[in-house]
Amino acid sequence: MLRPIPWLVRASVLAACALATADAVAEGPSFSCDKVEPGSIPALVCGDAALSALDRRLAAVYAEASKKATNEHPPVLKAEQRGWVKGRDDCWKSDDEPTCVKDEYVRRIAELQARYRLVPQQGPVTYQCDGDPRNEVVVTFFETDPPTAIAEHGDSVSMMYLQPSASGAKYVGRNETFWEKSGEALVTWGFEAPEMRCKKASVPISNSSKSSITCTRSSQRLLEQLRRAI
Repeated sequence: MLRPIPWLVRASVLAACALATADAVAEGPSFSCDKVEPGSIPALVCGDAALSALDRRLAAVYAEASKKATNEHPPVLKAEQRGWVKGRDDCWKSDDEPTCVKDEYVRRIAELQARYRLVPQQGPVTYQCDGDPRNEVVVTFFETDPPTAIAEHGDSVSMMYLQPSASGAKYVGRNETFWEKSGEALVTWGFEAPEMRCKKASVPISNSSKSSITCTRSSQRLLEQLRRAI
């Protein structure tokens, strides 16, 4: 009976260990699990393959968003991401921690993809509400998972996520809703605000409106140049 050559055995063992280590690294989250506190939310992510995969996905999307956020002043993206991490870690208060953490990742990925235009979009689409052309809601729809929409009304902006509904498409934000069905959109903007009935604007933009838009964009570019110069 032939005995295995010692160096060959050692080489095989080392190779197997290296492969196992590589697999473990690939399956782990984007952050190091070496010093996470046992029982914490980061420890939960480290020990769950699906959550680790979501963390890696978020890290990739965040990197894409960072490339488009290089000129942000102040650096909103980094500050918001730190706040999001704290919010994710608050899932320890939930009765179902894994589901809570999963939802946080899914929504954050979709939010970054929409806000930084990393996925295909439809719009913006302008809706005129309650028969008043000045009362507009402008909505841009994004092919995220779940689908999202960014709505603008006056000086405020709302990030919305598609929710199950009996009919039509219903998007819900923090205190805003946009429910499009039967050829019109029902919009609520603000806590306990009255519902508005809105329809897509069909009147072409006038030359004066175009000039106003061009002027506004020019002003925005000028402000950006001034910020860079300061």
